[in-house]
Amino acid sequence: MPFLVLILIASICGVVAGVAAWRYPRRAWEKPAPALSIAEKIGEVAEHHPAGRSALQRRLKPESATELALTIALLFSIGAGVILGLLAYLIRTNSHLIGFDNGVAKWGNRHATAFSTHALTDVTQLGAIQNVIVLAVVLAVVELIRDRSRWLVPFIVAVVGGEELLANVIKGIVDRTRPTFNPAAATLGPSFPSGHTTTAAAFWACAALLLGRQRSRPARSILAGAAVAIGVGVACSRVLLDVHWLTDVLGGLLLGWGWFAVCGIAFGGRVVSFGAAAEVAARAATPPRQVPRPQPPGPRR
Repeated sequence: MPFLVLILIASICGVVAGVAAWRYPRRAWEKPAPALSIAEKIGEVAEHHPAGRSALQRRLKPESATELALTIALLFSIGAGVILGLLAYLIRTNSHLIGFDNGVAKWGNRHATAFSTHALTDVTQLGAIQNVIVLAVVLAVVELIRDRSRWLVPFIVAVVGGEELLANVIKGIVDRTRPTFNPAAATLGPSFPSGHTTTAAAFWACAALLLGRQRSRPARSILAGAAVAIGVGVACSRVLLDVHWLTDVLGGLLLGWGWFAVCGIAFGGRVVSFGAAAEVAARAATPPRQVPRPQPPGPRR
């Protein structure tokens, strides 16, 4: 029963993510894109104003667009930090949330079977840091063969190393006790946020982003859905194995995906293509080069 619940929840989340990834490119790029039309009009207006044209071209370089996206990601990370802080506060003070955590943990312990425990243990290994490091090395080698970008390895290291560091720091600060239904949980250290969940959310999203480059829209959608399904599946496995509370894995998903977003935006202009609307505006603001007309030959002397 617990394993079936995991499959159901992970599948629903994966399908939702896959459909969202499927529809986003079609709406944004395949149909007339309002954002690109507006960007082109802005560039055309700026073309007739030298000061505005120079400012636009300076600010809408691809690297500047990446800086803007990084600023947005920074705001998102601040929001994620606020929510994580709120969760860390509520798990100590809100009796209703604590009771809900206990109820989910008791349900998992009550319905556990030998088969479900074995299957859940296999799923949870997809978020184990030692396994993820091996998979990260394989991912780096495969992607370097396909695209010898010098930013690939730093991007993967930043995603995996950063989330591991953040998760351990937050664990030490919050220092939450794990559930007591599973004796093994007492040997695993602090509980909030779930390290396996954080690792799975960040790494598999990273893998989907890299493997999806230059792929078809269906392939990118499947990869996005699979990444979300694995992250959610690992989160469910940690709860159903009674080694984490439900709020632990919610915090882990938020931290993992939030950190991946920061890294994805920071390295995005170098790993994948960002800032298309900015490039359209800058291109429209650049006046065509004036080619001098050939002069008719003068009279012969």
